Amino acid sequence: MIERKNAVELLGKHVKNENMLRHCLASEAVMQAIAQKLSEDESSWGLAGLLHDIDVEITNGDSLTHGTKSREILNGLISEEAICAIEAHNEATGVRKRQTKFDHALAAGETITGLITATALVYPDKKIASVKVKSITKRMKEKLFAASVKRENIMECEKLGMSLDEFAEISLEAMKSISDELGL
Repeated sequence: MIERKNAVELLGKHVKNENMLRHCLASEAVMQAIAQKLSEDESSWGLAGLLHDIDVEITNGDSLTHGTKSREILNGLISEEAICAIEAHNEATGVRKRQTKFDHALAAGETITGLITATALVYPDKKIASVKVKSITKRMKEKLFAASVKRENIMECEKLGMSLDEFAEISLEAMKSISDELGL
């Protein structure tokens, strides 16, 4: 399995957008926290979070192809299970449906990072330290707030045996732990 340092370098070769890189770092932290909670492989789950959008610029973010080029880039570098979860995080491609805990964790985990980031950015200090779980769950109900965030993906946390409150708390704490790297 690829070392994290090398994974970050590989991601940097394929993704240049700073906000997308921050999203990938946030997704890594959230996936590691979820893995810890579920007694899963933190390294493998973290790498899936870090690398899940590695083909986003190659595919120009096209929902019909995003995720399909990842296998070519990551084959042999991360676990097959992680590659499958990466392919499944964007079901629009039709490559595969989300079925496993890993699949649901990545879909929910990478999606909630956008909602948490958007919530932080409406605070006067724009700091993640100011965000509360209650604010995240409140914003979940506001369909026009961060409208591109797919709430149904976040709710896949229930397929992991977690309530939205618990999932939001785990995710928020994970992102707070790397707030400097996220610029939040």
